[in-house]
Amino acid sequence: MPPRPDSDTARHPLDLPQPMHPLVFHAEGDDVVVGRADTDTYVVLPVDGAYLVHLLAEGTPPDRAAAEYRERWGEDVDIRDLLDSLDELGFLRGADESAAEARPVRHQRLGRALFSAPAWVCYAAVTALWLVESIRTPDLLPDYHHIFFTPYYSLIVLFLLVGQTPLIALHEAFHALAGRRLGLHSRFSLGRRLYYVVAETSMDGLVAVPRRKRYLPILAGMLADVLATAVLTLVADLLRRPDGGYPLVAALCLALAYATVLRLAWQLLFYLRTDLYLLMTTLLGCVDLHSAATFVLRRRIRRLAGRPAEDDSHLHPTDLRVARWYSWLMVFGYAFTILLGVTTAVPMAYQVVAGVLGRFTGGGSTVGLLDSATVLTLSIAQLAVAGAIALRDRRAARATPAARAV
Repeated sequence: MPPRPDSDTARHPLDLPQPMHPLVFHAEGDDVVVGRADTDTYVVLPVDGAYLVHLLAEGTPPDRAAAEYRERWGEDVDIRDLLDSLDELGFLRGADESAAEARPVRHQRLGRALFSAPAWVCYAAVTALWLVESIRTPDLLPDYHHIFFTPYYSLIVLFLLVGQTPLIALHEAFHALAGRRLGLHSRFSLGRRLYYVVAETSMDGLVAVPRRKRYLPILAGMLADVLATAVLTLVADLLRRPDGGYPLVAALCLALAYATVLRLAWQLLFYLRTDLYLLMTTLLGCVDLHSAATFVLRRRIRRLAGRPAEDDSHLHPTDLRVARWYSWLMVFGYAFTILLGVTTAVPMAYQVVAGVLGRFTGGGSTVGLLDSATVLTLSIAQLAVAGAIALRDRRAARATPAARAV
């Protein structure tokens, strides 16, 4: 009986060029990002691995590419294993597949206009006017008392929930449009940071553009928050009554402005993966700085407790080097959280809880009792949504097989 042909050889003939989808190659430090822009699938390879993939992408038969690799780098390579890995990543084209065509990027012109030179002049003017007016009129400065524009707490919660929705959408839209002006696709999703429910814009293609072009897409959301705060505060100032008081619309604007300032302050919680965290990882060329910094903090605590240090060989050298000082920023983030809690969260929570309990124990009106019950329901619902997202993420993590190094 003749020997059965090797299944890998049959699927990937080593003496024939392997059809591949169009790939992008972008140098990133000592490595190269390789991937498909049409599917936003990317992998980080060492220079020699990217050289071999580039040979295959140019139509070099695998056996000849392996020979050229051996001649240049002085090492043998398991070319079949590499082909299987490229197939898993979707880089190889099947016999019934045509070459992938680039997906059109919508709203690219809008993104370019939004971050053009005239637009930046307008942004600077609005921000400067806001700062001047806030200094000239201190009651425009962010204050948690602005939140309580009505004695009905459920109306406050519902208004902030509804009112912040378009502002959060604006934040994410600035991220997306700053990327789309570069021709990058984006995806919107809901996630969580601890028990906070957050909106997220994913731009996987950002890894395949020069590093200096990544900063604006990362910081664009914070720019939107600053502009939203400035416009809302200036509108409230314009609507001020002659006696110095604020009508309802102005009070609503100040409430939204304060909530937006809180979201800006949230960026300083360095123990979370905020926009500022992404900026630092991009600026410093890190891979997984959060895990490395958490490891360094845990190691310091173990050292203080007299326990043996854990092995750090699994961490990227750049991450480990940066984590030695970035871990102190995480400590600052924890301290800043406590400060926000003491100066903002606790006073606001005390006012709400005292008001709600006072109605239940003091024989409040029917409307007041209904308002208090609604506040409790909304608070429980927020925790339930965060719990549901956490459960979804855990199930997704279990269902996703561990990534195999290429």
